Amino acid sequence: MTDEVDEAVLRRFVDGDRDAFEAVYRQHHREVYGWILRIVRNPAAADDALVDAFWRAYRSRARFDASRSFGAWMRRIATNAAIDQLRRNPLPIDLAAQPEPEAPPQPDVDVQRHITSALRSLPPRLRIVAVLALVEERPLAEIADALDVPVGTVKSRLFRATRALRATLARLGIQP
Repeated sequence: MTDEVDEAVLRRFVDGDRDAFEAVYRQHHREVYGWILRIVRNPAAADDALVDAFWRAYRSRARFDASRSFGAWMRRIATNAAIDQLRRNPLPIDLAAQPEPEAPPQPDVDVQRHITSALRSLPPRLRIVAVLALVEERPLAEIADALDVPVGTVKSRLFRATRALRATLARLGIQP
């Protein structure tokens, strides 16, 4: 969430002003959607999680600490909505669902299918870290902030996810 919301708009948002909420939504919905899509890797699930994330933000607006970054607060809410979406609906992961137009070339279809299957087999806590760190190449500090966990926890989850992915792919005859 690169552009921070104006302080006056944030104060009105915290007070429950619907116009301020709409302004916040208009300014951040694309970035929040992109963040959620990076996690769930499914556009339909990302749409559902987006609505849920902004609904959660509106309901918990009184707990927003104006001394902190609105973008970080919203990213944390969006991450939790995405994780809940993964738990509710373990939809197939679409590695081709790219939030940015500059998508790198896709790997061999069979290899991609096996990688997708291996990612899908991970528990949500490991899957989210694996997708954000390995597929999206997000910094570990950003992942830790979004998950509201220490960087060491992210490193541990990434290690466990990588080990599980390698084992699954090795069983399929694919050497990462």
